[in-house]
This record gives sequence, C-alpha cells and structure tokens, in this order.
Amino acid sequence: MTKQKSNQSSSPSAPSVKGRVDKTKKVYVKTAKGRKISSTRWLQRQLNDPFVRMAKDEGYRSRSAYKIIELDNKYKFFWRGASVIDLGCAPGGWLQVAAQRCNANSSNPKRPIGKVIGVDLQEVTPVSGANLFVLDFLSPNASEIIKKELGDNADIVMSDMAANSSGHKKTDHLRIMALCEAAAFFSFETLNEGGVFIAKVLAGGAESGLQVQLKQKFRKVVNVKPKSSRADSSEKFVVATGFMEK
Repeated sequence: MTKQKSNQSSSPSAPSVKGRVDKTKKVYVKTAKGRKISSTRWLQRQLNDPFVRMAKDEGYRSRSAYKIIELDNKYKFFWRGASVIDLGCAPGGWLQVAAQRCNANSSNPKRPIGKVIGVDLQEVTPVSGANLFVLDFLSPNASEIIKKELGDNADIVMSDMAANSSGHKKTDHLRIMALCEAAAFFSFETLNEGGVFIAKVLAGGAESGLQVQLKQKFRKVVNVKPKSSRADSSEKFVVATGFMEK
C-alpha cells in the first residue's frame, strides 16, 4: 500500500521554476553549408530556449526536467521514500528530479530512501540514485522484472515518451496516444493502491477511451500543460492520482 506522503516533497536542489527563467538577448544562427534549414531553426530554438539554458546551468540532462518539477510542485506526487518507475527515461532528466525528491540518491539511513528505476530501449548514462534497465516495457515479463528489482509494486509510474515525428499530425497523435495507453496499462499492473500515473499526451489530453479507463482506475485524473512546455507544442500531461487496485 502506498505510504502517507510527507510535507517534504520539494527538494532544495530542485526548487520552483517560477521566477527563475532567464530571458536574455535573442541569439541568431546563420545557415551553414550542408546544414538543412530545419536544423538551423532547431539549433536557434535550442540556443534561445531559457529552459535549455537553465538545464545546462543547474545540471539537468534535459529541459523536460522542469516539466516534472512543475507538475510535482502543483500535485505533490513525489515524497521521500517513494518508489518510481520512469518509462522511456532517456536522457534522464525526469530520473534526476525523481531521485532528488524521493531521496533515492541519499545514503542517510535516518531518512526514508526511495527507489527509482529507469527503463529505456537504449543505454542511458547512469543517474545518481536510479537503477537503469535496457528493456522494452511492452515485453511480457517486463513488469515482473521491474517489480522484482523494487521488491514490491511502485508508488509512481511516469512516462515522457514520444514517438519520432513523422511530420503528419494525425499519425503522430495516434503514435503518442498508443504509447500513453501502453504506459497506463503497465501502471495498472505495477502500482500500489493509491499510486500515481503521469504521462505525456497531446492537445485535448487523454483520448476519451483512455480517459474513461483512467477514471475507473484512479480517484482523480487531470490533463495539464506545464508552463515549461513550449508554447508551440501540442503536448499535455495526464496526472492520475489515487490508484484503486480493484
């Protein structure tokens, strides 16, 4: 059964995002021989993204770390001692935040120490406090392998997975929703009573069918777009809390 959350979900090393975004003078990138225009635009966007700069300055592996920080600051689903599974964890930004906020990278025996597991199809550079598996979470025995490592079910299952863009919006929407649905069914198999599921979806939130299933399994389900998501991105995140095993 999920443990009672403490009031210490926030970590000094992962404070609120509000008021910390650095808006400096815009950087322009010149086109270069052999570089596609789309690549030049991507590079310019990266160089001018304040969350990319913040991630570099504060030691996070990706700007997406601020999305999970924002979501946790609002819904407070991390707590010291919680067990977490991060599906499609590369490059590790969410893992870093989970390890900090669940006290998984601490050696202090006087405080509850969390367990954080990252799962990905590719190898990921080690993250302090997290155990990493090169594993397809869709494989038949994946949930058993992970639960064996945890020693129990998980308190939190999260997924920031997105399929590679095809350039076709409808196709991309179907792909990302398929990943979200698969992650949701994985969470049904692995969560403790009262557990939490967080996953990336697209504009409109979870599809009606998935939304119905989540509401049958969780006490509260919301769809939200963090301020750290790019304005031109159609991504949202579903946050489902209070998992009901029966």
